[in-house]
Amino acid sequence: MVIDWTDHDLNRAGGELQKMRAAEYVRMSTEHQQYSTDNQSVTIRRYAESRGYEIVRTYADEGKSGLNLEGRESLRQLIDDIEKGRADFKAVLVYDVSRWGRFQDPDEAATYELRCRRAGVAVHYCAEQFENDGSIGSSIIKTVKRAMAGEYSRELSVKVFAGQANLIRHGYRQGGAAGFGLRRVLIDQNGERKAELSAGEHKSIATDRVILIPGPEDEILVVRDVYQKFVEEGLVEREIAASLNERGIKSDLGRAWTRGSIHQLLINEKYIGNNVWGRTSFKLKYEHVRNSADDWIRADGVFEAIVDRDMFDRAQAIIFARSERLSDDAMIEKLRLMFERAGKLSGIIIDEFEGPSSSAYRTRFGSLLRAYALVGFIPDHDYRYLEINRSLRRMHPTLISQVVEGLQAAGGQVTQDPTTDLLTINGEFTASIVIVRCAPTLAGSLRWRLRLDTPLNPDITVAVRMDSDNIATRDYYLLPRLDMHDAILRLCEHNGLSLDAYRFDRLAAFYQLAARAEFRRAA
Repeated sequence: MVIDWTDHDLNRAGGELQKMRAAEYVRMSTEHQQYSTDNQSVTIRRYAESRGYEIVRTYADEGKSGLNLEGRESLRQLIDDIEKGRADFKAVLVYDVSRWGRFQDPDEAATYELRCRRAGVAVHYCAEQFENDGSIGSSIIKTVKRAMAGEYSRELSVKVFAGQANLIRHGYRQGGAAGFGLRRVLIDQNGERKAELSAGEHKSIATDRVILIPGPEDEILVVRDVYQKFVEEGLVEREIAASLNERGIKSDLGRAWTRGSIHQLLINEKYIGNNVWGRTSFKLKYEHVRNSADDWIRADGVFEAIVDRDMFDRAQAIIFARSERLSDDAMIEKLRLMFERAGKLSGIIIDEFEGPSSSAYRTRFGSLLRAYALVGFIPDHDYRYLEINRSLRRMHPTLISQVVEGLQAAGGQVTQDPTTDLLTINGEFTASIVIVRCAPTLAGSLRWRLRLDTPLNPDITVAVRMDSDNIATRDYYLLPRLDMHDAILRLCEHNGLSLDAYRFDRLAAFYQLAARAEFRRAA
């Protein structure tokens, strides 16, 4: 027997059932058909019928990621309507916790729900096995569900990246336009060609793959002519672009050629048959990162080349030498001139001007941001964290080696997972080394945001806290898994005994955990 505990009499007026007005929010992503907006609506409306709600409005975000609020116009509109008093409903019905969002920080999901509740609008999760009634039990389950939703996205991100990298290594194209002189071709799982993809077309069958092939002969001749003019005749990119425009030749985007578009044609390895991917990344929609060349995923010679390798190498040598001949002061002077003319700077703007390319500035000065600073340009967004993150990533292998040496010097035996860098000490416990970047606030206070390696589930996390300049180590936290209940810790300069009890100025205490001691055999 199923007992309906809903007290419908509470919603009756004069003997007639008065339904409470509600809005439904549905979000469709690409991961599972079960989360189609239609399936969500069926469950939501069944829930509404059994609980005495009348759905008066629908907010739908179709094909949107749940990692953050960016791009989810309907959810933003829903919250805005509620907070500004435009909502003509008293409840929001959502399919489940994950449809509200797969936020990496569970507190972010809670914040949006709290904003609704403070405005007098409750949020109900219709397919969950708990009532969102504020009880201790429901609060605990909801928090776990939110953490699970975020963890699902992290695991999916790792799997997707590994899958894409594997396809690249097998010679398959992963997104992006083919480029002038090349075409994208669809092949089936047996490697048989099916059709040529036009601009804007994408594959629709999961087992199909995309490769690059040479395009029309007239375009191939143009590409080779560009290299010929640049390498043999000594013309620069702007002169080559002017020549093509005078002949009425359009780029692959149907536009006039520019110095930048010619430069990109001269430096892209796809013209010699190489498949290169991962120059930049945007994992979990957290931050755009420009990866170092060592981290790029590549497969050489997997496509049919339309430019001779020797000609390509000679072009790269010219581009490299062009900036090498200039002194640092001369390069900065050119950059200052660009800044004065354009009023701002970017990689595209630099590539459009005659002179060293953006990659040359990045190589010479370590980063574009450092070059920008030398001419007094400050971007609208503060991208210094990218440079800091690159520096800390370079530091990580050295730091792990030092830790391994310290453990071994104490008498311990250490093995290191080559993929995750997880350390196993004496075959008894595991440890993860995490470098924590310092982020000063506008008021000058120091803050550290520590993300624990929860997928690795280490017994101890060694958090290396950097100083205010992110150059030297400030101190260390030895955080045991059993006492850490949050995936993300926000540290201040002083954190109280609950956290600072694990703080150490040196790692000697950690190394001693690996020390071995002899015990007398019992008589």
